[in-house]
Amino acid sequence: MSQAEQTNIESLRKNIRKLNSKAGQIKMDLHDLAEGLPTGYETLIQVAQTTYEIYEQLDLMKQQLKQMEQK
Repeated sequence: MSQAEQTNIESLRKNIRKLNSKAGQIKMDLHDLAEGLPTGYETLIQVAQTTYEIYEQLDLMKQQLKQMEQK
């Protein structure tokens, strides 16, 4: 594995860690919102959509990392 490839892998790992932290926070926000229902129901769809998008992106990044590490 070249130095450039290793650098790209490390960069991707760093981005995954950042996004994983963000995902944990948005998951807690969704949880808190759900516990408080019906109060705040107006934002439920937006928070759920954001949560979905973050976890979808996280999954794609993890798949990409796995592929990069197998090369």
